[in-house]
Amino acid sequence: MKSEPKTDRREFYYALAFGLFLGLTIWKFGNPVILDSKIITPATLSDFWSDAWPAHWASWFFLPFAMLGAGLIFQKKIAWPQTKWLWLLPLIWFGWQILSATKTVDADLTADTLWQFFGCIGCYFLGVFLFHSQRALQILLIGLLLAFTFCLVRAVIQKRYEFPQNHQMLVEGEQSGWTNYPPETIAELKRENIIISTNGVDVANPVILAKFAKGRVNGTLVYPNALAGLILLLLPVALVIAINLTKKLKPLIRLAVIALTIFLGGAAFFWTGSKLGWLISIGLGGIFLLRLDWPKKLKFIAVAAILILGLGVFAVRFHNYFAAGATSVGARFDYWRAAAQTTASNPLFGSGPGTFQRPYAQLKSPTAEMARLTHNDYLEQFSDSGVIGGLAYSAWILLALTVIGKKLWRSRDIFRFALFAGLLGWFAQGFGEFSLYIPALAWTTFTFLGALVGTRTIVSATKP
Repeated sequence: MKSEPKTDRREFYYALAFGLFLGLTIWKFGNPVILDSKIITPATLSDFWSDAWPAHWASWFFLPFAMLGAGLIFQKKIAWPQTKWLWLLPLIWFGWQILSATKTVDADLTADTLWQFFGCIGCYFLGVFLFHSQRALQILLIGLLLAFTFCLVRAVIQKRYEFPQNHQMLVEGEQSGWTNYPPETIAELKRENIIISTNGVDVANPVILAKFAKGRVNGTLVYPNALAGLILLLLPVALVIAINLTKKLKPLIRLAVIALTIFLGGAAFFWTGSKLGWLISIGLGGIFLLRLDWPKKLKFIAVAAILILGLGVFAVRFHNYFAAGATSVGARFDYWRAAAQTTASNPLFGSGPGTFQRPYAQLKSPTAEMARLTHNDYLEQFSDSGVIGGLAYSAWILLALTVIGKKLWRSRDIFRFALFAGLLGWFAQGFGEFSLYIPALAWTTFTFLGALVGTRTIVSATKP
């Protein structure tokens, strides 16, 4: 068994600082970059603390990290990924985004998206060269897991206190003619579209009321499915750390840490109400069971039990949704149809990175609601940057996950395998979501992807 190279002091502090930066993205940059113009710049200390920050600020935070990281990389012997396509494909993909940008139908949306993709590429190569050791990854996770915990606590508060109270206050405000609100508060609620005017009467926005009534939590991210993606990504490794790093604690304290991790992650995930996330979590549970050193018959019985139990809960939990016609599923099919049409119309360069909403406004069904993103990260690459851009991105992700999976499937490195499981869940969710366009999610994901691609030594012994 080979030992991993030591992380020098500079790389130690860099990993710590970069993990805190990624934690900051979870806290403050949980909106899609194409909504940057809609995000109000914080004006007071209270706003800075409680509100999301403009998405383009994330790029300005990232730039010094990218330059410092590049300096650290070039001071050491560069070990490229063993498979050359794992560094060629991301470069081809990003290069094609730049070419596609020259033909974009909306330069502002494309500029915001290119900065986001630059962050994805930068995080990937920083992971490959600087965060591939287990020590570096563990240091990196300090800031990430602190922010993850804050996000989960925020979600619990939303479910138990914030959403019920806000719903009640809006209902009572509308019934009283808003006499229970000071004029400046009413003005702010109108600016935020929480109070709208209908036939000259101020009423609570029914969409906002429905959101509070449903109680689907989003933590610090743009909406519930984005939080589900973050939980899929980080909860597996958080559980492994909670179990493995608490072995020397008193049994009662250790049990409390593990139970709190399960409660925060599980409750927040359940309250997101994410249908696709629930199905993916069932699959991840089955993957973990198949790796256990149990007799085959027992493993398959356990997997079958997870499938039956998970799908049974899914059927009960979302019965009303499907009885009502599964409207969001139908809407996604309309997005995907329009994306396919856009690709067919512009097979070389697409409509430009981040611009799906422009062709969709012309192609959508008359009864469909407007959408800004395709809700499918892979299909959007084809629609926005043409066939070459779509193929390069899809091939990169597929090859990276395949190489990592082969490397880790037979290993006993449960820490890295938990990271890999999180990546599988996140990239699977990309078939129905737009997480690639959210810095909080995409930059963390591509840092992990690069770190696992760059792993040369699996510290734990492998199975025979």
